[in-house]
Amino acid sequence: MAHTKSAGAAKNTRESASQRLGVKKANGEPVAAGQIIIRQRGTKYVPGFNVKRAGDDTLFAMKDGKVRFKASKKTRFDGSRRYITVVNVQ
Repeated sequence: MAHTKSAGAAKNTRESASQRLGVKKANGEPVAAGQIIIRQRGTKYVPGFNVKRAGDDTLFAMKDGKVRFKASKKTRFDGSRRYITVVNVQ
């Protein structure tokens, strides 16, 4: 005979699939036109030369070349500054 009452099935067993975000091509790596360089949410990395930003903030190459990352400061509209990383394809 059971000493504790049955509580039913667990309710927290669901889990969503991971989004696989992050840097896909490192500094100096060759890329072809259309290849994804970074998958991100928001704009931690900013597109530079020959790089475009997709609707979900993914950065991709516009032409063949090598990926280059460059640290920079960006001034916001209110005058405050933030550090950004610009992604270029050369």
